[in-house]
Amino acid sequence: MTIQTYERASNEGVRQYIKFLATGLEYATDIMGVREIRGWTETTVVPHTPDYVRGVINLRGIVLPVIDLKARLGLGMTEASSSHVIIVLESGERITGILVDAVLDILSMAKDQIQPIPQIVRESGNDYVEGIAVLDGKLVTLLGVDKLTAEMDAFG
Repeated sequence: MTIQTYERASNEGVRQYIKFLATGLEYATDIMGVREIRGWTETTVVPHTPDYVRGVINLRGIVLPVIDLKARLGLGMTEASSSHVIIVLESGERITGILVDAVLDILSMAKDQIQPIPQIVRESGNDYVEGIAVLDGKLVTLLGVDKLTAEMDAFG
């Protein structure tokens, strides 16, 4: 994994993001919310959970709910294999895993490189999308950990 720096003239307001692949598209989230990255582990299904919750795993004595990011985005279930990874996210007291295809990079971006999401996206209830960045000609969707995992409080 390489570290790419996307900075303007000043280091003020520069934050680091972990970039990952899901559904063939690039996403990123603030690296401060990432606790660890681990290989795919089969989950134990929990009845009566949202369809995007794959189940739970045992993370060193912690029962960790795992969200299938592809399903969370409304794009169907991921066909998980040994090449997939779980990004363990921490938000306050909440610890949640998200299943993604692969971790790609660590980015440093200035706030002015992040564009607001279009109005139609905000209106569709995707409040976990924090913005869009254009990096090397590709769109990277920035996801907010707090809102993406907010419904997991019932498991914690």
